[in-house]
Amino acid sequence: MPENKIINFKRRSILGVLGASLISATPVYSKAFGFLRGAGDGRRIKMYSRVTGEKINIYYAIDGLYISEAIDEISHFMRDTRENKVKKIDTRTLDIISATHNLIDTSEAYVLNSGYRTKKTNDRLRRRSKLVARSSLHVTGQAADISLTTRSVKEIARAASHCAAGGVGRYTRDNFVHIDCGRKRIWGS
Repeated sequence: MPENKIINFKRRSILGVLGASLISATPVYSKAFGFLRGAGDGRRIKMYSRVTGEKINIYYAIDGLYISEAIDEISHFMRDTRENKVKKIDTRTLDIISATHNLIDTSEAYVLNSGYRTKKTNDRLRRRSKLVARSSLHVTGQAADISLTTRSVKEIARAASHCAAGGVGRYTRDNFVHIDCGRKRIWGS
């Protein structure tokens, strides 16, 4: 897997690069992180926050280069709203979420139920629910709980599993899928 590189430049300057990359080529999938270099690799996060009502629709990487300003915006969007704290979201998690979205082949935005959580928030949630892990990857900015209104938990989890990277938790009763960049594993029903 190529080394993650983060570049700094304004989003306006990427419009030309993005247009040239995406118009001329269709992405070719290769397991976990989506695309082959030079094949028009434009990775995007499109989400709606169930908690804040905020929306985000942003390209965060082009041809394997991560855009720091976009990563910062996504990290703010996925912040712990209870503590109003931001932690940089791991790009590997973003890549799994983006690849899953592309495999599902929908233009619908994900619904974000939970992104980053402070330890304090995680401990509070853990006291209320046995489903919250003590060592949750949400605390390290490496996990997200997401859903789609037009797709089932089973469909989203199947697509995420096909990425062959990280953890995929099915929470059918609560209607969301947990995706993280930790070790490969699947749980839930």
